[in-house]
Amino acid sequence: MAEILSPAMIEAAAQRIRGHVRHTPTMDVEGAAFGVAEPVNLKLELTQHTGSFKPRGAFNNLLGRQVPAAGVTAASGGNHGAAVAYAAACLGHRARIFVPTVSSPTKIARIRSYGADVVVAGERYADALALSDQYAAESGALVVHAYDSPFTIAGQGTAGLEWEDDVPDLQTVLVAVGGGGLIAGIALWFGHGVKVVGVEPQGSCCLHAARAAGRPVDVATESIAVDSLGARRVGELAFGIAEDYVDDSVVVSDAFIEEAQRRLWQRCQIAAEPGGATALAALLSGAYRPAPGERVGVLVCGANVDLAKLATTTA
Repeated sequence: MAEILSPAMIEAAAQRIRGHVRHTPTMDVEGAAFGVAEPVNLKLELTQHTGSFKPRGAFNNLLGRQVPAAGVTAASGGNHGAAVAYAAACLGHRARIFVPTVSSPTKIARIRSYGADVVVAGERYADALALSDQYAAESGALVVHAYDSPFTIAGQGTAGLEWEDDVPDLQTVLVAVGGGGLIAGIALWFGHGVKVVGVEPQGSCCLHAARAAGRPVDVATESIAVDSLGARRVGELAFGIAEDYVDDSVVVSDAFIEEAQRRLWQRCQIAAEPGGATALAALLSGAYRPAPGERVGVLVCGANVDLAKLATTTA
C-alpha cells in the first residue's frame, strides 16, 4: 500500500504549501518533567494556524486538486474542519463543514470564525462523514477527507520533514493517532530510519485494533479525546503505510491524557487539548519506556482546548 505515496510526494507537498503554513518550533524539555531520564524533544504543531497540524493536509488538498465552484466540504471532529475552513477562506473558496454533536463548542466556534457553513449533526465522526459525502454527491463540492487521502497524508507528512531538518538526531517519535493520516505521513517520511510509535486512548484505538486484527476494523469511540482522536476505523491508506513503517502502537488511559495536559501546562506553559497531549501520555504512563540514552520526540498536535475546562484539569 505504501507505494501509493512516497517521500517525494511529501517534499512536493512542502513546496506547495510553503507560505501558507507555519514552520512550527521544537523545544527540548528536561526528562525529569515527564518522568524519564533523557531530555524529550517536543514538536509544537499546536502552534500551527487554527491550533493543530491539520492545515498542512488542508492546503495540500486545495492547492493540489481542482476546486469546483461549489467549493469544498469536510467531516471533522473539529480540528480538520477548522483547517479546511481556514484554507478555503485564504484561497477564496466556499466551505461547508459537518461536525458531530460530540465536537466541543470551542472547535465549532473556531470553524465558524473562518466563514464556513457549519452543520452539527450525528453523534460521531462517522455520522458527519456520511452527511458530508451526501452533500458532495448532491452539490458537486470537493471532499477533503480528514485522513484517508493521499493529499492529506502527504501534507501531514511535512511535519515530519520539518522535524527531521530541525532535530536530525531523533531516534524515536511518539505520535497520537485518530484516523491515521498524521502518523502515516510522519512514518512515511521517516521510513525505517526513526522508530515511529502510535499512541491512542484506550477507549478509541482504531490503529491498535487494526494491527491486532491484521486489517481495519470498527472500534468504540469513548474518550476525553474523542473530538480529535475519534475515528471509528483507521483509514485504508494509513493502515497500509502503518503496516510497513509504524514500529509499535500503544494505548493510554484518559487519566494519563489529563496528566499529560497538566504536565504540559505546569512544566512548559503549553495549553494542549486532550488529543494534543495524548502522545506524551505514553511516556507518563510507561506505555512507552525509552532505552537509556534514547533520543525521543513527542508531537504535540492540538491546542483547541476549552480554557475553563483546562483550568479545572490542571488545578
